[in-house]
Amino acid sequence: MIELEDDGSGDDRVAVLRLDHGPVGAMDIELCEAIAERFRTLATSPVRAVVVTGSGRAFSAGVDLKRFLAGGTPYVERFLPALCESFRAVFELSKPVVAAVNGHAIAGGCVLAACADIRLMAEGGGRIGVPEARVGPPFPRIAIEVLRHTVGDVAARRLTIGALTYSPAEALAMGLVDRVLPPEEVLPQAVATARAMATEVPPDTFALTKAQLRRDAMERTARYADEDAAVTALWSRRAADGWTARYMDSVARR
Repeated sequence: MIELEDDGSGDDRVAVLRLDHGPVGAMDIELCEAIAERFRTLATSPVRAVVVTGSGRAFSAGVDLKRFLAGGTPYVERFLPALCESFRAVFELSKPVVAAVNGHAIAGGCVLAACADIRLMAEGGGRIGVPEARVGPPFPRIAIEVLRHTVGDVAARRLTIGALTYSPAEALAMGLVDRVLPPEEVLPQAVATARAMATEVPPDTFALTKAQLRRDAMERTARYADEDAAVTALWSRRAADGWTARYMDSVARR
């Protein structure tokens, strides 16, 4: 589900996490729980920085909608907390995190990439964005705050309300990714970037600075926890009322 590799040793050790969960890295309960557990472990491990990437043609295509529709409310009530914890564990890690976006990063996959400190994306046909509103369910608060932190209020509004996906060049222009590179260069450059961040700044200084930058986002996430029930209710409604199923059918016909 998640392949872990080490690059380097000692003070420049970088952990490379590769999401390997089906053909497009779809996010289900098991993958979200694995991401959260792995990042919590990395918080106290000797590694100095982390690179997260995908497998094949996708970084992650987002939530596994088939599981969501099949499971209905009981699945939603387990899945949403797991999804939020996976975002939180990546976003709050005190060490440098670089996303090597090797292909499509859609909806939850886009948010997962946005949790990183730096995002490098491969040139080509990969798309990135958050079409969640068109799919039907709303984002939980932490996903919105991650996007606001990454691209700012105006771009976050355009991303979430517009509910579109973007080419690598378009994503670069809006600040959703930091660099666009040939596919074969994305992972090596991500490792090099993570290593530089880990070795050119004192770890305690980096950790405090990162916490300062992200404090407002996490405080707003906690402040608006009363939204959780409404978010869960609308996810359950979309599983039952046919909206998400119709969206999936429309995408399949394109």
